[in-house]
Amino acid sequence: MSDKAVEPVVSAPRTDGWHSDSSPSLPESNRSITIPKNLGFWRKLLAFSGPGYLVAVGYMDPGNWATDIAGGSAFGYRLLSVILMSNLMAILLQSLCARLGIATGRDLAQACRDHYSQPVSMVLWVLCEIAICACDLAEVIGSAIALQLLFHIPMTAGVLITSLDVLAVMVLQNRGFRYIESVVIILILTIGCCFVAEIFFSKPDFVAVLNGFIPSTQLISDPKMLYLAIGILGATVMPHNLYLHSSIVQTRKYEQTLEGKREAIRFASLDGTLALMLALFINAAILIVAGATFYTRGEHGVDDITKAHEMLKPMLGVGAASVLFAVALLASGQSSTLTGTLAGQIVMEGFLNWRIRPWLRRLITRLIAIIPAIICTMIYGEKAVGNLLVFSQVVLSLQLSFAVIPLIIFTSDRKKMGLLVNPTWLTVLGWITASIIVILNVKYLFDFVMEHIK
Repeated sequence: MSDKAVEPVVSAPRTDGWHSDSSPSLPESNRSITIPKNLGFWRKLLAFSGPGYLVAVGYMDPGNWATDIAGGSAFGYRLLSVILMSNLMAILLQSLCARLGIATGRDLAQACRDHYSQPVSMVLWVLCEIAICACDLAEVIGSAIALQLLFHIPMTAGVLITSLDVLAVMVLQNRGFRYIESVVIILILTIGCCFVAEIFFSKPDFVAVLNGFIPSTQLISDPKMLYLAIGILGATVMPHNLYLHSSIVQTRKYEQTLEGKREAIRFASLDGTLALMLALFINAAILIVAGATFYTRGEHGVDDITKAHEMLKPMLGVGAASVLFAVALLASGQSSTLTGTLAGQIVMEGFLNWRIRPWLRRLITRLIAIIPAIICTMIYGEKAVGNLLVFSQVVLSLQLSFAVIPLIIFTSDRKKMGLLVNPTWLTVLGWITASIIVILNVKYLFDFVMEHIK
């Protein structure tokens, strides 16, 4: 037997910019959709299409409805410029998410857990859970309102019914991730068709609509307009969508080569852009219908979805207008809660590295988000849900910086991203976007504090 001392094995330091290995995000769906080789452009785009639409539903959820209706009734078409700006920001940020997920094989939550200390990572997780709760508050209440409008179901019962979406996610995901994508796309098309009809019924002034896409200085000088603008920003660019997209782009089984990943980034970014342009149309349509129906008739205080539903039929003289409105609202709420459940799973698993049974993990993440919605509905009642919807979107906007800034830092880091690091122009645009978000939020908080000091 040798008397030489056994030297400890020292692992070589990592050179990829990360501190540890990462397990697959959404392991039951990771790389489950094969991308065949030698496909033409359109067939390959179709194969990659899907994740962008799951992300897009978060940009047209009931929280958007509340802020868009309030903005349209109070200021006509003038906040269309905010919707356009928010959508362009969303396209940029979601493309960064796709780049992060494809280049590193990590979602944003996993990247944060690896990069930051445990206390910082836990703070980011808590902030993200607050954002998801705020988002779910809007989605669940919106669905409950739609159930009440269509079937006269009480609000609290509607909230409980909506919470069963976790079962739908479990069934669909067991059958394959494509089933979830297909259901969500059908719901999005339902919303779009309903609002094509609503625009036809409301007969807006299209010249005034086009002028609404031009930014106004009143946006900064008018506190109420700024409040609604931040609400629209929060409703459009959602924190949990950044975590969601960076994970679900990994459901595609693309080649794990540099060229394969570059191609995957191109098609994933195109998928997200096309889906978000559809979200832009729907968001703009909601505000346009509110402006054409309420603002032009002097009804400047319509900030409640139920009130908007009640006023559509007599103001437009078309009975189908209010029914289509409620159908679109239900489709919006249900599609959003489906993706919200997935986002909750991704965030909890990514930040905490939990490894428990998928059904239990989804149930826990759903309860974290659904319980505040039930409590708020029971405490504040049906009359206050409109204000709760708008407030929830402002909360989302205030949380947004804590997801956007790490995303830009990671995708701009050559060590972490390798040759797929952001080009300089993309990094610059990313920081400009982050700066706009931070400045608007600081301005809102300053106005809020000063108003309550007086």
